[in-house]
Amino acid sequence: MASLNVYSVLVVLFLTCGVVMATKENDQIIKESNCETKMGFPCVLEAFTSIFNTGSISNKCCGELVVLGKVCHSALVKRTLENPLFKDLNPATIIAKSIQTWNNCLALIDSPSPSA
Repeated sequence: MASLNVYSVLVVLFLTCGVVMATKENDQIIKESNCETKMGFPCVLEAFTSIFNTGSISNKCCGELVVLGKVCHSALVKRTLENPLFKDLNPATIIAKSIQTWNNCLALIDSPSPSA
């Protein structure tokens, strides 16, 4: 019985440390890459709405998102998911929408402009 309690404590410690390390890792990426300064506020709101709610993102904001970069984009989404305000959201759904938004913007920015 004592070994079960020790095992339970170790599992809780491992999970807690993993969450803290993930949070610190995202914060470090965001800080070192200056992620929070690379997009204008209106585009941040558009991207946020398209990922965490329902909405679309404009071509202009797609451009800013792609300039932001995938590493910053992922770190910011993951950090937002760690916020207690978003605890009721399904992380898998949000990550999927995040990837979809990124891929759509990347395809839009990479596609050749239609000739006039």
